[in-house]
Amino acid sequence: MSDGLFGAIKISATGLRGQRTKMDVVARNLANAETTQTAEGTPYRRQRAIFEQVLGKKLETNDRNMGREVEDNRLSRTNPGHMSGLNSSSHTVSGGIQSDVSVALDASEFRVVYDPGHPDADEDGYVLMPNVNPITEMVDMITASRAYEANISAVQTAKEMFNQALKI
Repeated sequence: MSDGLFGAIKISATGLRGQRTKMDVVARNLANAETTQTAEGTPYRRQRAIFEQVLGKKLETNDRNMGREVEDNRLSRTNPGHMSGLNSSSHTVSGGIQSDVSVALDASEFRVVYDPGHPDADEDGYVLMPNVNPITEMVDMITASRAYEANISAVQTAKEMFNQALKI
């Protein structure tokens, strides 16, 4: 019974955590957009939040009960091949959906800028700069912010529905 009442809020909370992770990644990228030297000795490499929704044990159990074999229970995955994994966090919602948000490095080329006065310039005066585009990062931030707001709206709507149901 409580799962029915609070399932919508739990699902929205998973979305809120995922979008928060995406906003943190974008903020980190913007903060390091001019960092030419990291601990590894290379310019800062852009990071991306990768979302994956996985059907939980509920669907797998239903399929097995119906005699179907379950090989891969992914709903969708946005994980371009040019990304390399960094870390991930997984959030399971008891309604059968699991959301996995991982942070991956963008393997695209660094920008090369001619700046002979820069302390990290090579003998020809060129500097390797991070592969961060502030315009792309701002678009990602706006998208994450709108998705975050949509999840908050869903939580508010669920709360209003609960209040209306209690008045009956």
